[in-house]
Amino acid sequence: MNGLILTLLLGLFIIIGAFIVFIFKDKEKIVDFSIALAFSVIIMLLMIDIIPEAYEVIDTGNILVNILILISGSSIGFLLLLLLDHFIPDHEDDLTTDEDDNRNLNHIGLISSIALVIHNIVEGIAIYTLYMSDPHAGIVAGLGVGLHNIPLGMVIASAFYQYNQSKAKTMFIILGISLSTFLGGVVMAIFHIHEILHLIEAISLTVTLGMLVFISIMELIPKMKHSHHKKITVTGILLGICLLLVSLFL
Repeated sequence: MNGLILTLLLGLFIIIGAFIVFIFKDKEKIVDFSIALAFSVIIMLLMIDIIPEAYEVIDTGNILVNILILISGSSIGFLLLLLLDHFIPDHEDDLTTDEDDNRNLNHIGLISSIALVIHNIVEGIAIYTLYMSDPHAGIVAGLGVGLHNIPLGMVIASAFYQYNQSKAKTMFIILGISLSTFLGGVVMAIFHIHEILHLIEAISLTVTLGMLVFISIMELIPKMKHSHHKKITVTGILLGICLLLVSLFL
């Protein structure tokens, strides 16, 4: 049940992204901070918790086979998000536009929403699986993934709001999208895929590892490199490291 609650709460970060579009003027600083915080949390978690945990769960008794499963599962997770990310607009693009073609705005919002829903269902499956294997790692990974979803919520909310000019309609759409991560957790909870076979659990965990590596390398690092607020970025990285180190003692 706690794993499902975690995936449900992850949807709140997408809603936060939508509220930022409606409320705050200086959106760039908030995005830069959340990206840097997510990066340090995920990287620290990978090194301290997830990689050792994945290797321990695999434990076939053969080091070469262990490494092969770890690399194979991680590659699947990496390539899966690479494919899904192809349909999501770059998060560093301007969040507002003067373009008058409303149909194009609606198209951007619609395509982005479909891709994000699929993306989040997969992430929900991964986070739920990780939580069931290691609750602490699941919670911390959920925080990192959630923070990285704030800019996505901003992109989609901005596109739909400029198209329909209605905060209520836009928030209704965002609310529906935010439940997609929870749906991924429900799928795992109902079918108990991770409990059918130990090897499947190991593969699920390594796929999660690959997804987090993708998010770090392909999404977070490029955005930090293009950040116009270096001090805020450094602050976010240091705070993320501190938060994870503190969490290890809780």
